[in-house]
Amino acid sequence: MQTMTEGLKQAVEAALASIAQEKEFVIPEGFVVRLERPRQDGHGDWATNVAMQLAKPFGMNPRELAALIIERLDKSDIVDKVEIAGPGFMNFTLSARWITEAVGSAVEKRENYGRVEIGNGRKVQVEFVSANPTGPLHMGHGRGAAVGSITASILDFAGWNVEREYYINDAGLQMELLGKSAQARYFEELGRANEAPFPEDGYQGGYMADIAKKFVEKYGSSLADKPLDETVEFFMRETSQYVLEIIRKDLEEFGVTFDVWFSEQSLYDNNLVDPAMKALKERDYAYEADGALWFRSTMFGDDKDRVLIRSNGMPTYFTSDVAYLKNKYDRGFEKLIYVWGADHHGYVPRLKSVNKAFGYPDDGVDVLLIQMVNLLRDGKPVQMSKRAGTIIMLREIMDEVGVDATRFFFAMRRCDTTLDFDLELAKRATSENPVFYVQYAHARICSISRELAERSIGIPSMDEFDVSLLTDPTEANLAKIISKMPEEVEKAAEEFAPHRIAYYATSLAEAFHAFYNAQRIIGVEESVMKSRILLMEAAKIALKNSLGLLGVSAPEKM
Repeated sequence: MQTMTEGLKQAVEAALASIAQEKEFVIPEGFVVRLERPRQDGHGDWATNVAMQLAKPFGMNPRELAALIIERLDKSDIVDKVEIAGPGFMNFTLSARWITEAVGSAVEKRENYGRVEIGNGRKVQVEFVSANPTGPLHMGHGRGAAVGSITASILDFAGWNVEREYYINDAGLQMELLGKSAQARYFEELGRANEAPFPEDGYQGGYMADIAKKFVEKYGSSLADKPLDETVEFFMRETSQYVLEIIRKDLEEFGVTFDVWFSEQSLYDNNLVDPAMKALKERDYAYEADGALWFRSTMFGDDKDRVLIRSNGMPTYFTSDVAYLKNKYDRGFEKLIYVWGADHHGYVPRLKSVNKAFGYPDDGVDVLLIQMVNLLRDGKPVQMSKRAGTIIMLREIMDEVGVDATRFFFAMRRCDTTLDFDLELAKRATSENPVFYVQYAHARICSISRELAERSIGIPSMDEFDVSLLTDPTEANLAKIISKMPEEVEKAAEEFAPHRIAYYATSLAEAFHAFYNAQRIIGVEESVMKSRILLMEAAKIALKNSLGLLGVSAPEKM
């Protein structure tokens, strides 16, 4: 079924085509009519600047062209009025039928309301968290986990074929350091610390002592009877598995699961590195000099070429990134999304230059940079970690404020801006707490639904919806916010912007609370009650679906 928005767009296109044909104007190739929501209330439901865009190619004054478009516009039963604003904007106020359309669409589609199909089934990979398996997740990882998982859910809701991947950095010097740290803690647990000194830059967290206890429980002192050099790799491998289990458990409790856990070491074990290096050499983007293999990064604006394989034959960290990028495309993904900490910003141009060197599409790679989180308590900075010095663990935040609040707060702001996370605010059962405010709107609707059921009043059919009875501004505004969900999903998917859904859910809750405070649902004339019940039901569906995208529960009681 064509929506009123689509109908309006086609009506504007038809008016433009009519004008162009009559006056022998040429509409520029690739020109698209775009509608947007007016930024100010009272400026209609939709606006377009097509008259300003086409004024020059048509050789007309923008306001005169806007007036001509309006004259030719087939308003039918879509448009109630059109106004010209400023230098040539056209503001459209739709007929009240759009309210029926919005409510009916939500009630009919239910859990699928808000879905769009801009992905067209294309394969996209979202790779996120990917923390080194050297310790539990801290709150920065937690924000990345929330952003990555919500982005993946939004893309799925927007018609993409999504795969979620965790890249395990289990190759390199940091893993050897992990093994030596665990080995030293093991000897400490046995009371023989002097036999295996703790490495200067070793991993200090309390979790290492817990892991050492596991080694003693499982192996006793048998590992201490072997030369240190012979057991480092064993400690490294076993400890990384212990840590990965800690990470996996924390993520699962945080509502984050992965389709694939991809090992960096597997790139070497499965001989995926050499073909990647060969492909770059064949395209003349890699060359040998001074016994090493270099990437021609200066061809992409870098200040110097970067080493891929050292003169001693050892790969650099960059080597893994190159092979991993190629492997992703080899697996059939058309879009690659990386979620990285902001401290990795310098690697973004390098990654994109490799993407270009392989000949992949420029828009094939997108990197979301996650800025830091400032943890506050009643507005004041706090340091609260019991186990790792000043590093604050995701587990600690989840335990204190709950998963729902943690996820919602992490998603409230653009991921590339610093986030202030107030622990006391996140726990408050008041309207000041944004996640409580949104969840309470859903719970309030469920409470009304239970009361209706007790009175044997069910959900009416849309045939009983009478838009002419919904005359209060709070009713029209609630319907307007409900109707925005598909376009918000589309924009969030296009921009990889989870904060848009958090903002949408908050504005929807605000619109419902205003409607609830202004209007009665039970105890009014039956036809009015039925129309308001349907409006309320549509709001509940949109609230539940938007919370679902955020990975936040939609409670029926609070």
